[in-house]
Parts: sequence; structure tokens; C-alpha cells
Amino acid sequence: MNGKSVFRITLNRAIVVALVVGTILILINQYEKIISLERLNIWKTGLSYIVPFCVSAYSSIVERRDTGKRNQFLK
Repeated sequence: MNGKSVFRITLNRAIVVALVVGTILILINQYEKIISLERLNIWKTGLSYIVPFCVSAYSSIVERRDTGKRNQFLK
């Protein structure tokens, strides 16, 4: 697998995780504002998507790196 496709896979996975987890976090943290049709806090909304994206991307990168090191060690 070349570097470009690995990057694309990691990016796509991080985006999906961010959309799912971020939406759940917004529903949990800003439920009252959603129900009352008030304006959402833009910082909370942004962070609700950015944090899961960063965690997912970071964990995928670290896992790929560690798997590569293990494979080298086993050779």
C-alpha cells in the first residue's frame, strides 16, 4: 500500500469518526439549546468535531508506525 492511499484511508476514517462522535457530543453537551432552538456555542461545536478527528488520526498513525516496527523486528 503506498503512502498516498494510507493517508487517504486515515483521513477518511478520521472524518467518519469525527462526524459520528462529534454529533453525539453535541447532542450530549448542547441538548437544551438544540431543543429550545437557541444558537449553539460555536467553540463547543467546533471542538466536538476537531477533538475526535485528531484522536482518530493520531491513533491510526501510531498504530501503523508500531505495526511497521513489529514487522521489521520479526523479519
